[in-house]
Formats: sequence, structure tokens, C-alpha cells
Amino acid sequence: MPRHAETRTLPYTPEQMFDLVADVARYPQFLPWVIGTRLRSKSDTALVADLVVGFKMLRETFTSKVTLDRPRHIHVDYLDGPLKYLRNDWRFEPAPDGGCLIHFKVEFEFRSRMFEALAGAVFGEALRRMIGAFEKRAAELYGTGISSSSAHRTA
Repeated sequence: MPRHAETRTLPYTPEQMFDLVADVARYPQFLPWVIGTRLRSKSDTALVADLVVGFKMLRETFTSKVTLDRPRHIHVDYLDGPLKYLRNDWRFEPAPDGGCLIHFKVEFEFRSRMFEALAGAVFGEALRRMIGAFEKRAAELYGTGISSSSAHRTA
């Protein structure tokens, strides 16, 4: 069962990083392999979304419920798709020297052992590319440092 956890420090506010991760509708603009999204429902504290993921000839739709606790926590519960289950958490907190500590955790299991073996072979690289895409998107939206990101704070 693939799983991964890490903590990173980025030069943005917790609010900025929360807003970036919570903006599921924009994922196709910057996340590799995400080719479409559809929001089924959305409120200030939760949303249900379909993500269409594609690679070459393979396309799968994942439906998830995303619980939002701005600006501290985003929790993803898997509802439907090719997986047996998926758990994903993002936690955001102010870093002691400025910026944001991001605690990221994901674990999932495919229904098929064959897909599980394939996923295990490419999981690390895929995860690095996706995390890198979030970091690049933050730099595009907020600039590259705390001074430039502080001008873009949201309440």
C-alpha cells in the first residue's frame, strides 16, 4: 500500500497555501495528469469533487469529499473510483521564522493488485512531480518570498 508523509517550509502564509490546495477546480491548470474536475457541491467547510486523471490512453475518475478547516487543515475522503481507499491530509501552520509549515500525508490502495504493483513502481516520482507542481503554482500566484506573499494575504 503506497503511503507518504513529509513536512515542507514554504515562504507563503498558511492562508495562501490553504487557498491554493483547496482550489480543486483549478487543478487541471497546473497538476500533472489531472485533465478535468467537476465540483458536485461546495460550501465554506466542504466540497465534493470529481477529478479526471489521465495518462496516455488511461483515464480514471476519482470522487472525493474534501473537508476544509481554513487555514489549518484539508482532509480528503475518497468516495468512488478505481481505488479501494485513499486518505490525504494537508496541515498548514505558521513557520517559526516566517512562511508556512506544510504537513502532507497520503496513503491509498488500489482494488487491483496489478495496479498496486504498477503504482508502487512510479509512486515516488509521481508524488515529487505533484508536490513540485503545487510549489511552482504558489510561486506563480504569490511570488517567491515572504515579502511578496504578504501583500496577497486573504482574511
